[in-house]
Amino acid sequence: MIKVYSTPTCQWCVKAKKYLDSKKVAYESVDVSSDQAGAEEMIKLSGQQGVPVLNMDGRIIIGFDKAAIDEELDKA
Repeated sequence: MIKVYSTPTCQWCVKAKKYLDSKKVAYESVDVSSDQAGAEEMIKLSGQQGVPVLNMDGRIIIGFDKAAIDEELDKA
């Protein structure tokens, strides 16, 4: 399962989600600007307050890192 922690105004968040869409990968989007529990979960998992943060089956990817995303998708 993939979770993308993001905000609506973050351009890198939009790019990360569009990239996953282009790969036809399903994911859950968590808007940390309006979901306090989601924000706390993201911080606990990543130690980061910045977005995007992707949780790809337990691997935490900070930022829009195509290589890391592709590496995890290749494992699936």
